[in-house]
Amino acid sequence: MTDAKLSARNVSVFYGATRAIDDVSMDITRDEVVAFIGPSGCGKSTFLRTLNRMNDTVANARVEGTILLDGEDVYAPAMDVVELRARVGMVFQKPNPFAKSIYANVAYGPSIHGLARHRDDMDRIVEDALRRAGLWDEVKDRLDASGTTLSGGQQQRLCIARAIAVDPEVILMDEPCSALDPIATARIEELIHELRGRYAIVIVTHNMQQAARVSQRTAFFNLGRLVEFGATSDIFTNPVEERTKDYITGRYG
Repeated sequence: MTDAKLSARNVSVFYGATRAIDDVSMDITRDEVVAFIGPSGCGKSTFLRTLNRMNDTVANARVEGTILLDGEDVYAPAMDVVELRARVGMVFQKPNPFAKSIYANVAYGPSIHGLARHRDDMDRIVEDALRRAGLWDEVKDRLDASGTTLSGGQQQRLCIARAIAVDPEVILMDEPCSALDPIATARIEELIHELRGRYAIVIVTHNMQQAARVSQRTAFFNLGRLVEFGATSDIFTNPVEERTKDYITGRYG
């Protein structure tokens, strides 16, 4: 795709001698939400983590193939991994705010990357990120309180605010709602809709209804392979592959 933000070509991931991802290729465009679905252990989170080199933190992990961000090789020796992870932010399954104030959680990334020269600049960045994460009105009078004092759903939105405070280009979400109640989940899904278009968003989810609600395209993984990737409406109503149909209809997984 000429408008691809991220392009993966023939990507395989190994943990030691074990192949976790087998020859996956896909493009992710700038203005869409892409959902990764599939049974537990199918490789969807592993593949997600290749997109900003989170697998570098695993001692025996090895990635083959090519991943391009705006045409730049993510795995090139000259790639600054810290800068890459600012451009391609990550929100994890379990909310993980720092044991710092709400303000300091959001200001952490901009401070490291030198995005604010003065306190007023940082104040604007923090407020803007919290507003975009739909959290400002709930926390504006207690920015000095610890981020860990927030509810689970609020903590996850704080982590999203922390990710977007450095103005990334892509946001990766690894089952961001699995630890949340239905009300908090609905708020995160609304937030994903609001953020779409400003960032390319990739979400791993076990919840097929969630994938159908939030994404424009869906990728179905099974046994480390990309089985099918297409418009979400097609994947859920008229899949090409029989394995996709079996998973969608609950025959396995």
